[in-house]
This record gives sequence, C-alpha cells and structure tokens, in this order.
Amino acid sequence: MPTDIEIAQAATLRKILPLAAERLGIPEDALVPYGHYKAKISLPHLQQLAERPQQGHLVLVTAISPTPPGEGKTTTTVGLGDGLSHIGKKAMICLREPSLGPCFGMKGGAAGGGYAQVVPMEDINLHFTGDFHAIALANNLLAALLDNHIHHGNALGLDVRRISWRRVVDMNDRALRQITVALGGPGNGYPREDGFDIVVASEVMAILCLADSLADLKQRLGNIVVGYTADKRAITARDLKADGAMAALLKDAMSPNLVQTLEGTPAFVHGGPFANIAHGCNSLMATRAALKLADYVVTEAGFGADLGAEKFIDIKCRKGGLKPACAVIVATVRALKHHGGGAAQPALQALQSGLANLRRHIENVQEHYGLPAIVSINRFDSDSAEEIALIEACCTDLGVRCVLASHWAEGGAGAAALAEAVVQQCENAPGTPRFLYDDAEPLEAKISAVARKIYRADSVAFEPRAAQQLKDLNAQGWGHLPVCIAKTQYSFSSDASLLGAPIGHVLRVRELRLNAGAGFVTAICGDIMTMPGLPKVPAAERIGLDDQGRIHGLF
Repeated sequence: MPTDIEIAQAATLRKILPLAAERLGIPEDALVPYGHYKAKISLPHLQQLAERPQQGHLVLVTAISPTPPGEGKTTTTVGLGDGLSHIGKKAMICLREPSLGPCFGMKGGAAGGGYAQVVPMEDINLHFTGDFHAIALANNLLAALLDNHIHHGNALGLDVRRISWRRVVDMNDRALRQITVALGGPGNGYPREDGFDIVVASEVMAILCLADSLADLKQRLGNIVVGYTADKRAITARDLKADGAMAALLKDAMSPNLVQTLEGTPAFVHGGPFANIAHGCNSLMATRAALKLADYVVTEAGFGADLGAEKFIDIKCRKGGLKPACAVIVATVRALKHHGGGAAQPALQALQSGLANLRRHIENVQEHYGLPAIVSINRFDSDSAEEIALIEACCTDLGVRCVLASHWAEGGAGAAALAEAVVQQCENAPGTPRFLYDDAEPLEAKISAVARKIYRADSVAFEPRAAQQLKDLNAQGWGHLPVCIAKTQYSFSSDASLLGAPIGHVLRVRELRLNAGAGFVTAICGDIMTMPGLPKVPAAERIGLDDQGRIHGLF
C-alpha cells in the first residue's frame, strides 16, 4: 500500500472556494484563500454565524492510553467525518493544527493517515497558514518587551527571580529547557534564568483556542501574568503595554482554517495545544462555527480520555458552553496488548489483561463526563479475528456498542458503520455532559478530583515548590479557575511505566503555572516536560525534497 504522503499527493483536491459554497453555503467573499486548497474564514462572517441557531450534534473522538506512535484518533476523526458524509449526512471535522515538534520528532504529522486524511497534507503538517509562527512571535514579543522593560529601569519593579513568562519555539529542543539570558555585559540587559517551551504549551496558544472574539482575545492577552514584584504583586502583559501589539500579530491567526478530507468533507484545522502539557483542543471559534454549518461535527481531544477528553469537558465545554452528544473511544489491539504486558505475554493473554485500560476509559467517559460511549476498533492488518472478538465481547459485557472500523484502508466507506452508530446515539440518546468539580472548589480539591476520579490515585503529593505556589495562588484569588493537568500520556498515573489501569498510586505535582489569560492553572506532574526532546532517530532524518520540489518521508 502507498504511504500516507503518496496517497495525499495522488489525490485530486477540489478548490476550496467552490467546495465551501457547495457544502457549507459560505460565500466566496467570506473566505481568504491561501492558494487553491486552503482558506481562512473571515471574522465578520464568523460574527454572522454566531447569530444563527446551532444546528449540529457535537461528537467527541477520544482514545485509550496510547503507545508512542498513537492509536489513530485523528485518523478516526477524519474517517468518521467521511463516514457521515458517505451515509448522506452534512458533516464537518474540527481538528488541531499539527506541531512541527512531533512532525520532525517521533510521532510524525497529525493530518490522519491512509485514506482518512485532511489535505493538503504537506502544508497542514508544515507551515500551513502561519498560525503557529504568529503565536510564537506574540509570545516572544512579550518576553522581549519584558526584558527590555527591566533593562530600561524596571519601573514596574519586576523581581528577576520571580519572572514566570518563558520563550517558545515550535520544535523539540531539550537544550533550551533551562537557559541563561542577557549575558555579555550591561548592554545586553540583566542576566537571569529563562527557558523555552514548545509553542503548543504557550499560554498564547491556549488563549487563541479559547477566545470567542477579537475583543476577548485582547482582554485575555492583557491578563497574562508575566511575573511578580518582590512583594509578590502580579505584573501583567497589560502593565507592560504589550497586549495591543500581541493582538495585532494574532489578528489573522484568529480566523479558522478551512481545508478538506480526501473525500471532500470540509474540515476546520485551527489551534494546536497538546493534551499532555496543555488543554488539547482545537479552537472554540472553529467548533462553534462548525456547529452552525453542519448537522454533525466531529472533533478530537488529544491523547487518552484521561487527558484530552477531561480537559475538553472541564475547560473547553465549561468556558464555551459546548454540549457534546456522545464520545467515540478509539482502541487498538496493539495498544491493549501493550497495556497487558506486551511481548512478555501470549497475545490473547496480554490483550485480555490490557482490556482493563479500555474499561477504565469507558467508565470515566460515561460515569464522570456524562457521555454515552461508542468504542471504535481502529483495525490493523495484523489484528486477528480472535483478538477483535475479545474486544467486542468486553464491550458487550459493559453494554457499550463496539464498531470495527477500516477507514485507514477504505476511507469513509470503512467508517460507515461507525457513522450509523453515532447518528443513532445522537438522535435517540444524547448525553448530558457534566464537570468533575465546581468552580467554587479550591485548586487543591480540583486537582484531587481529577486524580481520584479519573486516575484512581489514592492521593496528590505537592512537592515543596508546588505547595508554595498553591498557597500563593489561593492567596492571590485564583482558586476559582479550572485546572489543566500536565502529565504523561502513557499512563493513568504520573509515572509512564504504570501501564494498564493502575490504582492506589500518588499523583506527584512538581509545579503550578498560572494561565490567567487563558483562564486555568496548569499542574505539572511527574517528569513531564513542556519542551520535548528529539528521539535517538528523529523523523526529520527521513524527510526530504526531490529536485521537482516534492516532499517525501513525511507521515
């Protein structure tokens, strides 16, 4: 079978302007084209859409705890969107934009795979429409203005030991995690410790994805806390007079990007926070617009349902008023075997043990998030009939519908049965989403609620630095904010080696970060890094360009 990039390059794409008019009723003058096959929807048209009643059902695609290559959540999202179109439904897809970090690192791109892709695949996985560059520039402009303010007298009294704002770059680069800036003498500023995060962890990324208008964007940017004075008084981007210029850099990035699947289903691909270190959802503006344009909107939230789905409910739905009708949980034989002991066990025995991970995710989605669950088995050629039957039997015992999907190999036709199951669920018994905690609960209680209910931890341990930060945040009046847990995606715990469905563990919180503009507090747990590193053999080594300008090796 051809590779993902070969499939994408061989596809015949429709020009985006007539596709948008035909499938969505968006007039040509409401779109800003970036070439023939991608466009941004204008902010004035988004404002017009906001006045329409919602017409669509929102479907969340999440997954079991993944292996490093991922289990096909984006591929399933694309396949389900095409499956809904295949059975005659008016459907749209809402995805996050891929980050260059994993694209050149271990995981590869994030535009789907096989015959369930969004295209143009190379553009989407690389620079796309420049949104990530704008976010990085806005983030780093604030950092530059902050250091410049200190250099020119520090009228605000910033304590250089208490600066919390970090620089970002959209690349995995472990050497930049902790650095020292302003060396070389008085002309270069005041030396201090600093560091880089990856762009997808930037608060500016979270703000873009949660803002509902330009006015809201500007307000949120101004609320960013960059550091503190010696007496712990917060200094904001507004204090530094940085918010206006940051908003100017982000004006075009605020508009959702419209592309298509290989089968012509329209897709918004906009915003890209990771779910292991950020809130893991595409932009609220794109999702809301899609719900005004289509009858079924399929969106994904990153990694397993303990991360992306939890943040989708407790942050995005809480702040945006979204009400998903159901959740699709993607499972693979490969990952379930991994969680059951992998090659150290006979295949069926490993799979049987690994099903505990699937059961835990189903229970969380249904009992804690309030959503009916449909399990989609993302089929691989190596899966045996006995293995598939074992997963199906597990779902039958739990009273959960299980659908075998082959969209990777067959496109929308391979997800038609999944689409039928989703339509039946949405039409006959949609869920009523609920939050894990109330706004009024203190931060410690919110973190504990996620740890105990979703991760099945016995307790939460705040390391000394985090304990002091917790005390300070509560004293400063930030206890009303929701929490965003940053932890490994490979386990329910903060220890990546605890596979399956561990219980009785301790969630170790080493740092708390205030995201006052985005509107949440991030709890950094275990050994998770907000700047990833490259693997021993990066994917970048396989990527190249031929003499005709065609990219190869991208996946």
